[in-house]
Amino acid sequence: MDFKKFIQNQELSDFPIGLGGCRTMDYFFDSCDYDIVVFDENSSNNEIISFEGNLITIHHASLSEKNTKKLLQYDDLKILQDDSWNLKIFLSKISEKRNLLYSDSAKNSLIESIFCCQKTKDAIQNNDNFAACWQKCASYYLADAITSLNNSHSSPSHMLDLLRNFEKNPINNHISNVLQTIGIERATPTLLERMLKSSIGFSDLIEQNNHSELIQKKYEYFLENSMLSDCYFYLGYVNKENFSKIKDELNRKQDLIHILKIAFDIESDPNQLLQQVDTIQTSCNELLESLTHA
Repeated sequence: MDFKKFIQNQELSDFPIGLGGCRTMDYFFDSCDYDIVVFDENSSNNEIISFEGNLITIHHASLSEKNTKKLLQYDDLKILQDDSWNLKIFLSKISEKRNLLYSDSAKNSLIESIFCCQKTKDAIQNNDNFAACWQKCASYYLADAITSLNNSHSSPSHMLDLLRNFEKNPINNHISNVLQTIGIERATPTLLERMLKSSIGFSDLIEQNNHSELIQKKYEYFLENSMLSDCYFYLGYVNKENFSKIKDELNRKQDLIHILKIAFDIESDPNQLLQQVDTIQTSCNELLESLTHA
């Protein structure tokens, strides 16, 4: 892709810019978008646009960013434009504390997972329809934590494959708990098609930024390549991210359960949910303990 032409076309020539995401790694699919990070000190939501037949996600960023998750997204960024060298200096500082950032990210994800486990239990006790949604989020946050503990980026499209291929060790033994509680064994073409439609609808409601076009493109790639489990994992992860954005507003958004039941492919048996969150919470506590004594 002609990045220089893209930058000029979008009138971004005044800002430091980098290319991130899986396009900077050895692994990426033809369906993967280009993650362009523009350091314009703007907190606007991501923009997803089409350029020369490619989908581009524009991330607005700050050179004074402190958020661990965002800083790790900038790690290994390929600089496309940096006349002032400020971006190069910023990335150098990230590189210096990379291990600490991954450890902090893992801890944050484990805490989020435990929080979601408790929300699941509370929801079951209160007959709240969103109980199973919280359980799914708990499993995905544990997946995030394990990925961070392996000093790898959380990339929804490639994450399941990463989890499969991490080396065998006490930390990665917990991957089996992630896989058994997410439900990837249920993936069939018919189910995935239903999940896709609801996931796209949920994205359009929450993000309103054309992300649904990218979701559709990745779904088609997964199905064409018989990667049903990867597709299931990907759709669930996208829904986890969007669910997290509205987690404090659920009391005003009760109708969303109708779309989330299909988007998340949720489990309705309370006993099964309790078993799953107990499994996840046990893993989280053990991993937090190992971090504390690292």
